[in-house]
This record gives sequence, structure tokens and C-alpha cells, in this order.
Amino acid sequence: MPLSFQKLHANGDDFMLIDARGCDNPITGELARTLGDRQRGVGFNQLVVLSHCPETAAQLTFWNADGSSLSTCGSATRGAADLLMRESGEDSVRVKTVRGIQRCLRLDDQSVSVEMGVPQFAWQEIPLATALDSLALPLPGEPAACSMGNPHCTFFVEDLHAIDVATLGPRIEAHPLFPQKTNVHFVQVIDRRTIRLRIWERNGAIPLGSGSCACGAAVNGIRRGLLDSPVEVLCDGGPVTVSWDGQGKVRLAGVVERVFSGVI
Repeated sequence: MPLSFQKLHANGDDFMLIDARGCDNPITGELARTLGDRQRGVGFNQLVVLSHCPETAAQLTFWNADGSSLSTCGSATRGAADLLMRESGEDSVRVKTVRGIQRCLRLDDQSVSVEMGVPQFAWQEIPLATALDSLALPLPGEPAACSMGNPHCTFFVEDLHAIDVATLGPRIEAHPLFPQKTNVHFVQVIDRRTIRLRIWERNGAIPLGSGSCACGAAVNGIRRGLLDSPVEVLCDGGPVTVSWDGQGKVRLAGVVERVFSGVI
């Protein structure tokens, strides 16, 4: 059957969007992996599917390019929200994910702000393999960990240029301390409201950006007392802004751009 899609990106963090509100969700893990192949398919970091939801404008489900599912994606949520707000002509919309109902706002023609839920810090919520203080893990560099619906491990470093992300990232991702693996952040604090972030993404990639990783890195920096909200997060592909009051939901803001649409 023909499958219509849109390709978008948020500071180079690219994703595919499929609107399945008028039909059954066609995506399986095998199909997501086929579509995610950059040589033989469309290619993306994540895939988001919009389905009918009686409570909100749409239910969002997310897939990685390797065919595995994930519970949150800040970039793809911004893209879905952008589409829904353009469709309705409104400057706000609510969507539902496994993280709950999220309110999204139009900031300007290209920028969208989305709720990313309340971060989790208990060892079993992240999850970690054993009961530990997630603010300082017993690893070289004493990284902090949290969950934004997916696991995050944040190292604060003096010189980001000295970090070999491609070598260190996979080692931490697959460390026995993380039974579901983890996203790995390397953060250099520029000032109390600005960080430079490089990412090793769970399942093996160095993306230009990641909404949930930007949130996890900023949250861990605020917890450490290194940062004040809002935090500008400078990723390889461009900046996003993360706001968190230390207790409630995290909010992520940044640009989203359409690349092309098509039919497979």
C-alpha cells in the first residue's frame, strides 16, 4: 500500500513523520528499520507516527532507525506539533505519548516549544542495575544520570574538544550499570545559562542534535548546581533552549524545518 510521509529536521536531528490518524498504524519494527536505512530507505534518526486520540489532537509513537521503539523524542514531537498547529491554525496543541499528555506552543514561524514531562532520578526509574545515587555515578568522571522517558548519562568536562565521543560513547552506552543501555552526553559549561553538548546516542550514533538528550543534559547540570534555567544548549547542529524549575515538567524549545514529502 502507498505510504505518505514527511521528512523534517530540528537542527539536523532528522526524522520521518507519518500521519496515520485516518487509518490503522502501518508501522512495525521491521518496516521502521527498512524506512530508516539511509541507503535503501528514507533515512532518519527517529520516526514518529500520528494516530487518532480521543483526548488530544494525536497520539504519538516513536521508532529508532534500527526498528526499536522509544517513548520520547523531543525533535519529532516538535515536528508533529508544528504540523498539527499549522493544520488547526492555532498557536497551541496537546498531544499524547507514553509519557502522558504534552502541551506544545508556537513561538514563531519555525520555533516550537514542547513539554517533555517530569524527569526521573530514582535508580530503578532510569534504570540503573543497582541502587545508586544518580547524581554522581561510580564511573570515572562521576557522571549524573536521569530519565526523560529514556536513560541519559551526563559527563561534565573541562574541554569538549579533548573528548573522543566515538570511542568513549559506546563504552558507556553498553556499561553493565545500564541494563537498557543509555544515551551519553559530554557537556562543557560555557556559563550558568549556556552549555556545549556532544552526544553519543543509544543504539550507536553521533547525532547533530537530540531534544531528549538536550533536556537530560540541562536537567543534570541544574541538579549539580552548575546551571540556571533556562539553559541554551549548543548542539553540533544548532541551539535549543531547555527550561526546568527543579521539580515539574521540562520544556524544550527550538526550530523545526520541513525537508521534503513523498510516497513510498
